[in-house]
Amino acid sequence: MKLITAIIQPDKLDEVNEALIKQDITRITVSRVTGHGQKVEEELYRGQEVGIDLSPKVRIDIACNEEFVKPICDLIMKAARHGNGRLGDGKIFITNLDECIRIRTGQTGSEAI
Repeated sequence: MKLITAIIQPDKLDEVNEALIKQDITRITVSRVTGHGQKVEEELYRGQEVGIDLSPKVRIDIACNEEFVKPICDLIMKAARHGNGRLGDGKIFITNLDECIRIRTGQTGSEAI
């Protein structure tokens, strides 16, 4: 089992969500987050250097079985990319998921996903 975490631009959420739904991937968690992934540039403000504030982002978490990792990542990359790609389009992190438990039924492992 794996946990896919994608950090994308907010304006791409609908496109990513629609692409996932078309492939019957409907069990996702979406969170509004802030951050920056590239080097923070400093601007001059009233004579002092100030770092640029954090940018709004969207975090998507999807727990899945091993065979779904590549198709899901491919869908997210295609839908979240602006044109041919630009700085800030986002990142995808894939982590091992040791266990999953469905609270309602008590199912565990890949059956719970």
